[in-house]
Amino acid sequence: MSDENAAKPSLIERLRDQRETHRDRSKIVRVGFVIVGFTVLLAGIAMMVLPGPALAVIPIGLAILSLEFAWAARLLEVALEQAEKAKQSAKETTKTQRIVVAVATVLAVGAIAAAVLVWGIPGWVPVIGDWL
Repeated sequence: MSDENAAKPSLIERLRDQRETHRDRSKIVRVGFVIVGFTVLLAGIAMMVLPGPALAVIPIGLAILSLEFAWAARLLEVALEQAEKAKQSAKETTKTQRIVVAVATVLAVGAIAAAVLVWGIPGWVPVIGDWL
């Protein structure tokens, strides 16, 4: 196994193996996989603007479609590799970086609360003064 393949998530290798056995299935089953795959993928894309776990559903749709289409396999591989890089990057954050993010978050929430109290914005958010 080359270094490039060793760095890839094991899911990619399992999907490649599954793709080989998938080719032996009947045409009806394969068409069913395509229909289900596109349905799941489109649902995931819709969830990008609608409520739902788009970042979980889209890769599932791509995984199903990757059994039939090389473009879906390539997109899935890129997505999985990027997810692995993000996971590794998150693991490598220093304590200082985590503290800075926490402080920035607290300051941002405080600034929003102050703006709501002072200016009463946005209009649909009740101002604490109205409750008193």
